[in-house]
Amino acid sequence: MVQVLIADNHPVVRHGIRSTLEQHPSFHIMGDVGTTSELFHTLGKKQPDVLVMEMDIPEINGIAALRKLKQDHPNVKVLIYSGQSEDVYALSTIRSGASGYLSKAADLSYLADAVLKVSEGGMFITNELAQRLAFDEGTQKPRRFFRKLSTREVEVLKMLASGKRNKEVAQGLNLNEKTVSTYKARLMKKLNVDNMVDLLQQAKALELY
Repeated sequence: MVQVLIADNHPVVRHGIRSTLEQHPSFHIMGDVGTTSELFHTLGKKQPDVLVMEMDIPEINGIAALRKLKQDHPNVKVLIYSGQSEDVYALSTIRSGASGYLSKAADLSYLADAVLKVSEGGMFITNELAQRLAFDEGTQKPRRFFRKLSTREVEVLKMLASGKRNKEVAQGLNLNEKTVSTYKARLMKKLNVDNMVDLLQQAKALELY
C-alpha cells in the first residue's frame, strides 16, 4: 500500500485529490496539510512514500521547500503539481529533486498514474509536457535534446545521470536490463555521443542533475 501525503493550502483541492486517489486500491492517504510548517511538522512524525505537493503552498517557496525536503527527507518521493507555467517551472522542480510534475490543467486521469509511477521509483512527466520542455526556461529557445527524447528515454537518462547502474535503472522503471541497454544505445544515438562520459555531459546540459 502506497502511503500518500497531500500538501495544498486549498481545502477543496485537498479533498478533490484525496477523493480521486482513494478510488485506487494501491493508495492510502495518510493525511493532508495546508502549509509548509504543517508539512515539515508532519514529516517529523511520519513519512509518506509519496508527497503530492502544490508548488505554491504558503510560507516557503515551492522550489525552496522541495530542496529542503529532499535534504531532510531524501527517501520521500515528491510529485509537484501546479497551475504555474509548465515551461518555466517543470524542469526546475525536477532538477530540484521532484520525481514528477503535473499541471493542474492535465487530465485528472493522469493523477493516479503519476503517483503510482513515482512510488515505484520512476519519473513522471506527460508526453505533452516533454514537448513543452523543448524550450529553455523563459527564453523559448528550442531544447533540441528534449524534442528528440521520449518520456521514457528522459527517465532512463535522469537515473543514469544520478549514478544508477543498469540493474538499478531496470528495477526503478520496471524494465529488464537488456531493455535499459537498448535505451542507452538509443540515447547515445539521439544525442550523438559514443560513450557514457559524453552521455552524462549531455544530461548535465539538460540540467537533469
